[in-house]
Amino acid sequence: MKYICDVCGYVYDPAIGDPDNNVAAGTEWKDVPESWLCPACGVGKDQFSKQS
Repeated sequence: MKYICDVCGYVYDPAIGDPDNNVAAGTEWKDVPESWLCPACGVGKDQFSKQS
């Protein structure tokens, strides 16, 4: 399941992760640290929605 930033449209894809910010490929959304911020605009996980 991919998640999209409600603010800027960045898509978090678990298959890719966010290696630039210490989130390894294969990391499911529930396992992404709560301290993680959108790499594009800096908002928190609470500003993301499941991508339909």
